[in-house]
Amino acid sequence: MEKKRGKLLVIGFGPGAFEHITDRARRAIEESEVIIGYNTYVDLIRGLLTTQEIVRTSMTEEVSRAQEAVRQAYMGRTVAVISSGDAGVYGMAGLIYEVLIEKKWNAEGGVEVEVIPGISSINSCAALLGAPIMHDACTISLSDHLTPWDTIAKRVEAAAAADFVIALYNPRSGRRTRQIAETQRILLEHRSADTPVGLVKSAYRDRQQVVLTTLADMLEHEIGMLTTVIIGNSTTVVYDGLMITPRGYQRKYTLDSEEQRLRPSERLKVEAEPWSLGAKEQAGESEGAEPVQPDFPAPSSYSYSPSSSSPLEAAMEALQILEAKGIVSGGHAGSESAHSVTGNPSALFEVGVTPGIANKKFTARQMASLAEIAGEQGEMEYTPHHQIILRIPGGDPERVVAELKAEKLLVFPVGDVAQIKACDFCNLEKDGSIPVAEELNRAIGGLKTPKEFKIGFNGCGMACYGAVLEDIGIVYRKGAYDLFLGGKTIGRGAHPGQPVAEGIEANQIIDTVERIFREYTDNAFPGERFHKFFKRVGTVAGFRHQEQAIVAVADAVCGD
Repeated sequence: MEKKRGKLLVIGFGPGAFEHITDRARRAIEESEVIIGYNTYVDLIRGLLTTQEIVRTSMTEEVSRAQEAVRQAYMGRTVAVISSGDAGVYGMAGLIYEVLIEKKWNAEGGVEVEVIPGISSINSCAALLGAPIMHDACTISLSDHLTPWDTIAKRVEAAAAADFVIALYNPRSGRRTRQIAETQRILLEHRSADTPVGLVKSAYRDRQQVVLTTLADMLEHEIGMLTTVIIGNSTTVVYDGLMITPRGYQRKYTLDSEEQRLRPSERLKVEAEPWSLGAKEQAGESEGAEPVQPDFPAPSSYSYSPSSSSPLEAAMEALQILEAKGIVSGGHAGSESAHSVTGNPSALFEVGVTPGIANKKFTARQMASLAEIAGEQGEMEYTPHHQIILRIPGGDPERVVAELKAEKLLVFPVGDVAQIKACDFCNLEKDGSIPVAEELNRAIGGLKTPKEFKIGFNGCGMACYGAVLEDIGIVYRKGAYDLFLGGKTIGRGAHPGQPVAEGIEANQIIDTVERIFREYTDNAFPGERFHKFFKRVGTVAGFRHQEQAIVAVADAVCGD
């Protein structure tokens, strides 16, 4: 009697919800004699199982699962190897083939193999977020158990530089915590801190969670092995709570009108594609070559993150040419008023401005100068820290800083830097500690940090300015300084810093703070906030972290 030919069915069953399992996957499970899978995966499809023999293993036993599946298939059995998502995307398909190759398998004479596709996490999570992967996207697994971290980091770097939308699989586990932080650091070298990021946990399962955040703040949220992280590119926008990456239709179509400016045949001409390879070839790419001049307006339907080489920039330049020729009038995105500022029109210069560390009063002349420097396209945002954030599109940084300093204003970088937040010293009447606050600002104010870092400074024991809530809190009391470390100002777990020292002399406080600052900047993980760093390392500059009592916070009526 001829031996029955065995069959391996490598099944991707999608996110886990029954309605997202394909008909072929369901039938493959039904026709199988043996089901082999990770415990959680078996539980997810239990409703489809009848009389099949089940072989369950833990997460790290992929090789034994593959070997057992191949062994049973060679015995003539029909074996289903199950994976969530798609079996060919970080699933079991590749490993099954590797084990078969070791047995010198061939498709004609060996066991039959069928790989059955499923919905991968990048697709299921994207659907919950909106449409974030409408343009070129890639997947990267941050697990370095099987792939060296240096290789993974190079892939992250390449994808970030090439402006791919990126889906991160296996972003963090109980023992792997640095990989996601290092990935964020690499991405921030290429992308705006405001780049939209979607975090989806357990898509289409009972404990599904969907969070929309930014590249700068992504680590403030829960990220684990059940989370897929989708990071937008330079054109990704957030609209009405949805994450959307435009494909580029707005470059050639008028999306808010039924009447199209370009006929179908015209859209295929290089004149309508100034960003294309064909346009570059036509222009000759040589010195003195005349650029191709387009015959259509730039898009106005979307708002993009700044990028020095974005498709939007090319379209904006095209519109400027048309406006200069009088072919179209102003009022579109990128019209004449948007280009009245010198410099790169798609760049944004951002800087913090204040009249002083202790002095909080802007003069009328200073305010008028700020408005003049900002211009019609700039903006000014007053912050709770008595700073004005000045944002200027296409600004000339050196010129702007020089003009601000000429008005006797202090100028600070914005972002992950050290910032001294001082009270107004009771309208400068309690001035005993002002020299120390100003010297502290000269020592570390504006220096680069792993994460935004604030030092709160109060000029008396009333501590009305809330210094004790900051990363470092300093309170001047009875001629000396009390020190607080590790405060957290926002979130459900907000708490004051713990008091670590009292009565520090004036000639010691700056050196003490500098030591704490250096230990943090030298040893913190990328993107790690100071209160987390203090808890992780246990001791900073000789000051020991102590666990604080957890305060129970009731859910707000509004749900926020």
